[in-house]
Amino acid sequence: MPSSAALQKPFQIALISTGGTIEKTYDELGGVLANHVSVLDMLIASLELRGVRIERVGLMNKDSLEMSEADHDLIAATAIAMSQTHDGVVIVHGTDRLAKSGDRIEALSSTQGGARTPVILTGAMRPYELRRTDATQNVTEALLAVQLCPPGIYVAMHNRVLRFPGVKKDTEQGTFVRA
Repeated sequence: MPSSAALQKPFQIALISTGGTIEKTYDELGGVLANHVSVLDMLIASLELRGVRIERVGLMNKDSLEMSEADHDLIAATAIAMSQTHDGVVIVHGTDRLAKSGDRIEALSSTQGGARTPVILTGAMRPYELRRTDATQNVTEALLAVQLCPPGIYVAMHNRVLRFPGVKKDTEQGTFVRA
């Protein structure tokens, strides 16, 4: 007879990647950090994720400062669509325009009666490739927050979870705060 843990359905997470600092890699020829390849699979593979099934959704790989209004609309629409078929959604996003996408997702979800599941945005101030990165901590926190938070739109970074609307990036503190 299977144990109750064996019968428990895994928590289904849609992990949407949009790029940002968290996914920047060093371009030796240009001598700069840039969004060329996704490092998210490597980061996820380093984590022990029992009871969770992740579906990767590679939406784009951009620095958020290069995102257009259409990109923010696409992120919002994809997040809402994924929330219809998953237990939660995590979005890896550049921090410069993360609050704009969070507000856009919040606005779109409110036209549809509110979010059906938690949608958690996260990112990093320092790329995953750097020794002193905050990427692993922030992704881990987002993957936990999506399993614990009630339906709604949030940012999870630096040991905090904040609900949209009313979230902004504080460049002096290097994190997100209530607006």
